[in-house]
Amino acid sequence: MTIRVLLADDQALLRATFRILIDSCDDMEVVGEASDGAEAVELTRAHHPDIVLMDIRMPGTDGLAATSAICADPELAATRVLILTTFETEDYVAQALRAGASGFLGKDVTADTLLDGLRTVASGEALLSPGATRTLITRFLASPAPGTHLAPPERLADLTGREREVMALAAEGRSNTEIAEVLVLSPLTVRTHIHRAMTKLGVRDRAQLVVVAYQTGLVQAAPPAPPAP
Repeated sequence: MTIRVLLADDQALLRATFRILIDSCDDMEVVGEASDGAEAVELTRAHHPDIVLMDIRMPGTDGLAATSAICADPELAATRVLILTTFETEDYVAQALRAGASGFLGKDVTADTLLDGLRTVASGEALLSPGATRTLITRFLASPAPGTHLAPPERLADLTGREREVMALAAEGRSNTEIAEVLVLSPLTVRTHIHRAMTKLGVRDRAQLVVVAYQTGLVQAAPPAPPAP
C-alpha cells in the first residue's frame, strides 16, 4: 500500500526537498503541492491524499484553518493531517489538535523521523514530538477554546468500562504495550478496544480520541507546574 502525501508549505525549496525525500521511499508518493492553506484544502478535495503534511504559518489561509476545513469535511474522513512547523509552541500544539490534526512535528526533525512520522500517522496512530509534552497538551485540551464548549460526558455513554479504561490510559500518553501491562491484556486486545472506542465516538484516530478523553472529563489534566522560586 502506497501512502499518498500532499505537501502544504509556502516555501518552494522546502516542498521540493520534502518531495525528493518522500518520493525516494517505495511506500510513499507525493500527489500534490500547495503554497497556502486555501490551496491545500482545494487540492485535498481533488486528490484525497492519505496525509497532508501541513505548515502552520502560510499567507492567507493558514495551516490551522486549513486543517479545520479538511478535518470537518465528511468526504475527507480518510485524510489525516500532520503538522510540520518551526513554531512548536504549546498554544500551536493545542490549536492543531483541536483543529483535528493527527500529529505534530518540528521542522528540525531528521529525515528518518519525518518519514517514520508519516507512516505512524498513516497507520491511524497519534504523533506528538518530544517538544509537545504531555503536560502542555493536557493543560490546553482541558480548557475550551474561545467560542467552543467541552464535550458532554454523555458522549461516552456507548463505551464499555474496559474501553473507557483503555481510552483513559491512551490519553495519558501510554502506548498499547504499556496499557497492556497495566491492564494485563495483550497489545492486540488493547488495539481492538482503542479502535472500537474510536468507531463508537466517530473520531478518525488516536489523537482525536485523546482530545475527547480530556474534553469529556474522562481524564483530568495535570495542574500547571508552579513557577520556579
